[in-house]
Amino acid sequence: MIQEVIVTSVNKKGLVHIAPMGVHVLKDELVILPFKPSTTLDNIVSLGVAVVNYCDDVRIFAGCLTGRRDWGFRATEKIEGRVLKKALAHSELKLVRIEEDSLRPKLFCKVIHTVTHQPFLGFNRAQYSVIEAAILCSRLKRLSLQKIETEVEYLRIGFEKTAGIREREAWAWLMELIEQHKQAVKLK
Repeated sequence: MIQEVIVTSVNKKGLVHIAPMGVHVLKDELVILPFKPSTTLDNIVSLGVAVVNYCDDVRIFAGCLTGRRDWGFRATEKIEGRVLKKALAHSELKLVRIEEDSLRPKLFCKVIHTVTHQPFLGFNRAQYSVIEAAILCSRLKRLSLQKIETEVEYLRIGFEKTAGIREREAWAWLMELIEQHKQAVKLK
């Protein structure tokens, strides 16, 4: 199973990095697969820890892809790290082993501490659409314009039916990024 989460990591200077990722859930481990090169990869390998933030504010997912990364943090309890203030829950992870790969190494992590901050009240279809659009935006350079447009039109159906203020803001950021990409491709 893959869970869409926000991974926070810190470097040796204490600077926080935030990244949306699909984390693989195994029996007793979480596996993070950052692309090379990546700040997340460097930070986790360097300090051996990370935080998985479970959130329902899809603006954070969209914001990470559109240059909006100032969401506020609080200290972790068991590791050297930071938790998103908007996280509904978080898990503090310790790196156990690395399975090397030239593109996406697998970082096997053990959950050493989990905290629930607020109840999760469920996702609406617009939140799903924003998360899927964010994943699409993370792959713009690898997809054809036709694929991007087809996916966005499908996602727009559920989005239009259920979006609230936060989802509309996040969607607008992502659609602006997609439009910029389309214009850049057309200029080539």
